[in-house]
Amino acid sequence: MRRQITTTEFKVRCLHIINEMNKDRKPVTITKRGRPVALLSPMQAQGERESIIGAMRGSVLRYDDPFQPAADASDWKATQCSSSILMY
Repeated sequence: MRRQITTTEFKVRCLHIINEMNKDRKPVTITKRGRPVALLSPMQAQGERESIIGAMRGSVLRYDDPFQPAADASDWKATQCSSSILMY
């Protein structure tokens, strides 16, 4: 869960809040009069990248036949020829 602090508290404890955020790696929402005005989040280390492997895991709901076309061939405009093209 994201922490929330007021702008007044952030002004007073800025360095401490930044150090805590870097340790637990959780973003901090800064609010003014109860409304969010800023989001403080940790930076990724240089060269650090999130892997795309497994990013779509669990998103396939059904896997019937992978070798069948995704759409009916009669729906494809490329297979529909006009009669003028067939005349030589």
